[in-house]
Amino acid sequence: MRQFRKALTSSAASGVLLMVALAGGARAEEAAATEVDEVVVQGFRQSLAAARDQKRAAATTVEVIVAEDMAKFPDLNLAESLQRLPGVAINREAGEGRRISLRGLGPDFTRVQLNGMEVLGNVDSPMDSRGQTSRDRAFDFNIFASELFSKVEVRKSFAAEQDEGGMAGTVALYTAKPFDYQGSRAALSVQGGTNSATEDFEPRAAAMFSRNWGDRFGVLVSAAYSKRKTQEQGYNTYSPSRVTSGGTNISALSAADQAKVNAGTLVFQRGNRLSVWDSEQERLGITAAVQWRPVDKLKLTLDVLHGEFAADRDELHLATRASQASTILGGAVKHSGVTTPAPTLNAIRYDQYNTVTYADVDNTVFATETRRQETKNTFDQLLLTGTWELTDRLTIDGHIGKETSDYEVPISDKFYTEAFGGLVTSYTGGNDASNTYKWDTTDPNNYRAHEIDFSATYQTTELENAEFNAAYRLNDAATLKAGASHRGFRNSGYQQATDDLLKTAWENSTLDDRVNGYAKVFDGHKDQSWIIVDWDKALGAYGVTRTLGAPRSIYEVEETTNAAYAQLDWRGRLFDRVVRGNVGLRGYRTQLTSSGTANVGPVKVESDYSGVLPAFNAVFEASDSLQIRLSAAQNINRAPLTAYAMNGTVSFDSTTNFLSVNVGNADLKPYTSDEFDIAAEWYFGDVGMVAVGAFYKDIDGFVVSQKVTNVSYATTGLPDNLVAGVTQSSTVNEFTRPINLNKAKLSGVEVSIQSDFVFLPGPLKHLGVVANATFIDSKTTYANGATGPIYGMSDLNHNVTLYYETSRWGARVSSNYRSRYPIDGGGFNATTYVDAAAFIQLTPRVRLTLDAVNLTDEREEQFQDAAARRLWNTTTSGRTFFVGVNMQF
Repeated sequence: MRQFRKALTSSAASGVLLMVALAGGARAEEAAATEVDEVVVQGFRQSLAAARDQKRAAATTVEVIVAEDMAKFPDLNLAESLQRLPGVAINREAGEGRRISLRGLGPDFTRVQLNGMEVLGNVDSPMDSRGQTSRDRAFDFNIFASELFSKVEVRKSFAAEQDEGGMAGTVALYTAKPFDYQGSRAALSVQGGTNSATEDFEPRAAAMFSRNWGDRFGVLVSAAYSKRKTQEQGYNTYSPSRVTSGGTNISALSAADQAKVNAGTLVFQRGNRLSVWDSEQERLGITAAVQWRPVDKLKLTLDVLHGEFAADRDELHLATRASQASTILGGAVKHSGVTTPAPTLNAIRYDQYNTVTYADVDNTVFATETRRQETKNTFDQLLLTGTWELTDRLTIDGHIGKETSDYEVPISDKFYTEAFGGLVTSYTGGNDASNTYKWDTTDPNNYRAHEIDFSATYQTTELENAEFNAAYRLNDAATLKAGASHRGFRNSGYQQATDDLLKTAWENSTLDDRVNGYAKVFDGHKDQSWIIVDWDKALGAYGVTRTLGAPRSIYEVEETTNAAYAQLDWRGRLFDRVVRGNVGLRGYRTQLTSSGTANVGPVKVESDYSGVLPAFNAVFEASDSLQIRLSAAQNINRAPLTAYAMNGTVSFDSTTNFLSVNVGNADLKPYTSDEFDIAAEWYFGDVGMVAVGAFYKDIDGFVVSQKVTNVSYATTGLPDNLVAGVTQSSTVNEFTRPINLNKAKLSGVEVSIQSDFVFLPGPLKHLGVVANATFIDSKTTYANGATGPIYGMSDLNHNVTLYYETSRWGARVSSNYRSRYPIDGGGFNATTYVDAAAFIQLTPRVRLTLDAVNLTDEREEQFQDAAARRLWNTTTSGRTFFVGVNMQF
């Protein structure tokens, strides 16, 4: 909390200084208006001005990004645009923004709407440490190209008319509509690029056409396509543990070091790897919008959106592999009838946490992993929206729509080989690490086949939504709103696998395990080359046909929510100044059904919960340029989908009568939050703004895994026909499930500024800046009982964009900083990403563009253990450049 108070003090001081400085700038701007040529508000500056005006007019705390024209969103990626906003942090895959965290809360806490309807779309990460085949409520913003969208809103405070959920806030995405433009309009954007890590050609194109017939009927269609290769590569470790020497020869170590090893004092990483993640991605998005105004006061809009995001991925590793749990380096391994010598540990060094950071070994076990994956997300939305002004006082609106999102990984296969040799490994310099190999890693004669694993994963999300609202203007100062909504949500999936194929045959020498016939040298890592396998040749060599086992880990979660609200929008005067806002209540009831296949058969559990959420928002217009915001509300966030899943285990030993149960919990209640916001906003000039705000959330109901002993089987909520001999009165010796237990407190300060420098002389008047910083402090209790910040929360985020823009050309450079943040089991170190963009306006309708992403080739660094901060994963992804042309017709 002391850090928060310090941040609050420094932020307030910074805000005052900024206001003083900009006050002089604003006065100079007014004086200069008669002395210098006017700075035209267009391009990036125009989008800033439009976004600022919408933020200013809103009754709630809102941040806005708008496109200046058709197919001209300010960034290549929606997530990268969102990171420019105060309070928003993103994570990246292969250097490209994927998910957002808002005000310190992770992606699972942010709702996403598309054209007014809630949506959910998942892809995944190719890295185990970042969460493969994620199944959650988060939205992956890299599914769609940014050119398809005309506006993005981030709603940080809650009003009764908003759907409940999304405790961090709501991101609202809007595609373009034909009534946004006059007559016939078209746009075409074509780009070509490359990445320094892949050195490939990356095409990117978007087109949009809109046609209106008077003000009665209009049609708009758009499409965006891109194809690119990505690569992340680096060094990672895994499975730290305190183990004794086992079969490892440690006689070369000093007596003191031998004593530490034999006592299990030292922490050894069970392995380390040189790693490369290659991906070839294709992204396609198509939108269509039809608008019809049959009478003056009635407008109907039909939106259709189709998206595809596919990736063919290769994951390649050269690893040390400790196969036996009782040894440091793996012990002897038998292949082809030959037992390898026991490993020898020649020298070690370790740090103050007893983590081994240097080791010189001989005869240790190595492994290569050649992994291939095919992934695809298919997203479809159909939405009908209507607004009808029945009278001068009464307006009704609503929508009905459906979204489906299928994420499939039909191929996720691994081929492991093993080798033996010596190694010197060192990661003494923080997250700088290196391996020196004492054997030829490119000679296939040094490798033997070890095992083959086949797997596939499938998941489907469906959302159905209907909403009806009415607004009745009581008088010029008050409007009464009321509405009801229905939301049907379904998430389901399963896995298939065939593991350890041919492993036994190779170990027992019943099958030739030499890899010479299908080996190839991989030289894509900057530090080392090694042997990988050619999949087609390898499977052909052993006559293997890819087959998968029966579906397992089957699950389905269904949520049906009915909600209603009443809200009063009001406007009055206080101290002879305008004060406006809203106050209301929202009630909801959710029915949940969770089903799955535990180890003993199908399980189905039902539950329900309900609640009423109050909300209050007020804006005091203290002067023509200064306004104060105040918000107070309660909100909820529904529990993670994985916590509901009923695909665990029920085990009963009839000999000892020992009964254990480990399943999900369909009776979980949503997290609840009491939320407060206060902010001061000062507006000046065409685009100028300074805002300073503070927020606080008191959260209850965080889900943790709990193990209890000796409870009645009836308390599990499971049917008693799963295992013979088990009834509702049976005693469960160990019962493990997720429960609502922990609390958290979160507070923060946001400071933001944007301004033109029109008060500067000569060409410098075309400069401008957009900058913001967010300071956050939080505290919660982890599953192990320790306390600390909320997982995924950076305590400092800041963004700075410096731009220069005239009617003929312009450029901007942006920096995004995110401080270190914890995750379960470790965390990520701080990052600073630098991007740039430039344009030349050849004619009023033709613009040449240049975009550069990740100019510094920033390194992502992941660590284990918050105190020791042991190296876990470090990767780089290269710099990306695009050149192109945008044409308006």
